[in-house]
Amino acid sequence: MEKEALRIVFMGTPDFAVESLKRLVEKNYQVVGVITMPDKPAGRGHKIQFSAVKQYALSQNLPILQPEKLKDPDFLTALCRWEADLQIVVAFRMLPEVVWDMPRYGTFNLHASLLPQYRGAAPINWAIINGEKMTGATTFFLTHEIDTGRIILQRSLPITSDDNAGSIHDKLMVLGADMVTDTVDRILQGNFSCIEQEKLETVPLHTAPKIFKEDCRIDWKLSAHNIHNFIRGLSPYPAAWCEWIKGDVRYSPVKIFETEEVKNSTAGNASIGTISTDGKSFIEIQCGENSLRILSLQLPGKKRLSVSELLRGFSLNNDFTCL
Repeated sequence: MEKEALRIVFMGTPDFAVESLKRLVEKNYQVVGVITMPDKPAGRGHKIQFSAVKQYALSQNLPILQPEKLKDPDFLTALCRWEADLQIVVAFRMLPEVVWDMPRYGTFNLHASLLPQYRGAAPINWAIINGEKMTGATTFFLTHEIDTGRIILQRSLPITSDDNAGSIHDKLMVLGADMVTDTVDRILQGNFSCIEQEKLETVPLHTAPKIFKEDCRIDWKLSAHNIHNFIRGLSPYPAAWCEWIKGDVRYSPVKIFETEEVKNSTAGNASIGTISTDGKSFIEIQCGENSLRILSLQLPGKKRLSVSELLRGFSLNNDFTCL
């Protein structure tokens, strides 16, 4: 079968998925339909917001389905009418078997880690939080258990000291789009051999569960090194946070986006959470081991600023502490 004849259904929601869908369209694969999350209200005005995938699909006049429930009979009937040969999933929901088993070539998923490591909803964040030096992406066939199917293709990507969750997201988005089209070609040509993930489970596995707001709170009792990784693993979104307290005044949440480790800090042997500042150019916070110098942050209700920008308009002194 020629690639133009292969009928593909694409499933995805956020920006991360758009690059893969765009690559398929630009390379003239036949995308017969797109499935994405239902529209939802957002912002103060509760204005209906389309997903990034829907916006792109509309711009390309691609048919769209937005099911509330993936086992809904009307949705399954509509999906069946598309007569897909292959389904591709990038940053979507867990699919029931009745959906992923429908096409004759099956359904494959792009996951932003080197499976079986970092199965779950937040692989990019957890890899950086845990101080990994390498990550990557995997395409694999869907099966009953989440992120456990047979691996088709895998590629690695280094995590540098300058990377955060945002930069790795963008790099894997591009790498993953290349892998999606390569995987489609291999399936068409029959030029691939799958690897069972159980064969790769030779070391302890890290998981990547969904991250909630309370999970993003900084524990200043940890070492500066571990907190630094925690902050960059959550930057720019959802963002690590803490509270600043001075007497009865409390600022919460204070989001921190960029830091650097300071071994010879001005705080000396100060207690954990102590803020040291000259009120002009630097803010350092004492950790369980060593200190962190804050480079950019955001006070509640304000925009993100560098430390020097913040201190020009905010009176911070050494009477503040972090919680």
